[in-house]
Amino acid sequence: MIRGSIQFTCVISRVGDTRPGKTTVTLARGGATIVVKSVPAQVCDNCGEAYVDQQTTRQLLETANEALRDGVQVDVREFTAAGA
Repeated sequence: MIRGSIQFTCVISRVGDTRPGKTTVTLARGGATIVVKSVPAQVCDNCGEAYVDQQTTRQLLETANEALRDGVQVDVREFTAAGA
């Protein structure tokens, strides 16, 4: 998770700084796999590790829960910001 959209030093590489970017998030739960592309994140300019903020994480988890309720087994979608 990131603290807002503040840039910081990557905890994985310990040398790279994060920059605004996009990532792909894969969620697996209860036999379902949901892949969400173009998720906004802070991305390490050294190793590529991505950090997603709390609001985006909540939205991703709600997307996964909806897919499970709908009986989805595999789903690939583009990220859409809440309220968009």
